[in-house]
Amino acid sequence: MGQITSLFVRKVVGEVEADLDKDALLRSLGIEPNSPVDPSQMVSDTDYYAFLEKIAVAETNGTTLPLRAGAAMRCDDYGAFGLAWKSATNLRGSYERAERYARVLTSVSTYEVERAEQGAFMHLHRGGDRRLGMRISNEATIASIVSISQQVSTQPFTPLAIYFKHPAPKDLEGHEAYFGCPIHFDSDRDAVLVSHASLQTPNQLGDESISQFFDTHLEAELSKLADPNALEHRVRIHVSRCLSEGVPTISDVAGHFSMSGRTLQRRLSELGYSYQTLVDASRRQLAERLLQQTNYSLAEVAFMTGFSEQSAFTRAFKRWAGQTPRSFRLSPPAKPD
Repeated sequence: MGQITSLFVRKVVGEVEADLDKDALLRSLGIEPNSPVDPSQMVSDTDYYAFLEKIAVAETNGTTLPLRAGAAMRCDDYGAFGLAWKSATNLRGSYERAERYARVLTSVSTYEVERAEQGAFMHLHRGGDRRLGMRISNEATIASIVSISQQVSTQPFTPLAIYFKHPAPKDLEGHEAYFGCPIHFDSDRDAVLVSHASLQTPNQLGDESISQFFDTHLEAELSKLADPNALEHRVRIHVSRCLSEGVPTISDVAGHFSMSGRTLQRRLSELGYSYQTLVDASRRQLAERLLQQTNYSLAEVAFMTGFSEQSAFTRAFKRWAGQTPRSFRLSPPAKPD
């Protein structure tokens, strides 16, 4: 089963027609409307496509839904991926980073930069049944590529041409106005054709050293995705983010990753972990960081690590570290070997 970042879900919901229930749409995919935006929270591709189909049918002008969603995307929405995109020195560099790092956002799509006589194709590759939801998603993806290209370039950006494998919708007026270039449906590719001049135009915030920093960060993210222990890492991060509101239940965490509590426990067990072990590790890591790097009181640290009482936090920390939180804070940080 493929996975797609919930960021895309939120962007689509933000652009639906006013008479649709946005909160209900989010909850239909297990996303709480008031929860923080978390690009690492994923939804299944099949659920996402069904979600898009439902909206397209319900709207009076569903044909323009992918264009509205694509236009709403901002580089900063994509986290480190977006920062790498806009800090690349030019659009060619931005596209090459998408080609390399898009897997941090989705497991169902890949990108390819192909040289062409007029410039280069930015290809979107996505396998599977070309159902309506996938076609909408493909159009939204191409629309977002155009949108964030326009946002970062120092010159006005218009593609040379747009290509889609699927048939054209009945009404093309919105597409023609949005893209401002020839659009080819029933094509052999899903792609944006970009001129040499646009590819070489400097980005507004292009900076080689900053770009390399985010490249390093994204390489680390890719290695986690390739690592079978990535689930353990993702669970720990999510638990850490939730601790100030109390320790999340395994069912809550499992729902965040679009699985049942039993499935999450089984998969963690296969990796040699229990959920409680990861909770304790998350609490200890966060507590040590807060004690060493902040001036929060011990009561505040206890609260931020999910303890209702400071005394319970002190007992747990002493069990983890062999000393009290106060002693740990006063002791010098351990030097690396």
